[in-house]
Amino acid sequence: MKTKNEYIEILATQLREWSAEIDQLTEKTEKAAALVKLNYVEELNALHAKQQVAQAKLAELEESGHEGWEALKDTADKVWDDLKTGLAEVAAKLK
Repeated sequence: MKTKNEYIEILATQLREWSAEIDQLTEKTEKAAALVKLNYVEELNALHAKQQVAQAKLAELEESGHEGWEALKDTADKVWDDLKTGLAEVAAKLK
């Protein structure tokens, strides 16, 4: 039969081991969170870039003449579809 001190020592040893494992998991989680955040930052930066292209295309359409805008329409549609798709993809990942 174990004495009180032996029992406490066993529990303390086990607790130290588990604490070390928890610290390792916490560190891995923090690193993983940073990598996930980095991925989202990159995706959001790409989304902002698409947004800027769309804004520039809108300004180009607004400045074009009555007949000139037809030539820009197909390109604008592609830019809008690209932005819409990118936004939907990022939003789905963040849910």
